[in-house]
Amino acid sequence: MRNRILDDLKEAMKAQDKDLLAVIRAVKGAMQLEEISKKHELTDEEVIDVIAKQIKMRKESIVEFEKGNRNDLIEQTTKEIEILNKYMPEQLSKEEVENIIDEAFKVVNPTSSSDMGKIMREVTPKLKGKADMKEVSEIIKSRLN
Repeated sequence: MRNRILDDLKEAMKAQDKDLLAVIRAVKGAMQLEEISKKHELTDEEVIDVIAKQIKMRKESIVEFEKGNRNDLIEQTTKEIEILNKYMPEQLSKEEVENIIDEAFKVVNPTSSSDMGKIMREVTPKLKGKADMKEVSEIIKSRLN
């Protein structure tokens, strides 16, 4: 995954694709910071985590841009998210996410909302990088209440 990103960086430089280049440079920088903090080269799973954080940051930015009525920035940030999504694993459908959550409920058998952590521990390895964990958390909260 790391090599694919670096190769795409070279291709974007050759093609002079400024949008792609900016996004990949941001990801590369985030990866380097993560490698420094972890003191080892990132695994594919860790690279996906970095990219997921980049997507999350941009989605949060879009919310702020909407408040400021900045359609130009919304459009640019949406393009960046599309570029980043190319590096993410195939996203699961809402139905597939619901099925995994159902299985977790059967395993954990929650009695109250205090069991939220147990359910999240059960679903996170299956869904991380394949679904928006914020949405997963919201689904679980609604089912517990």
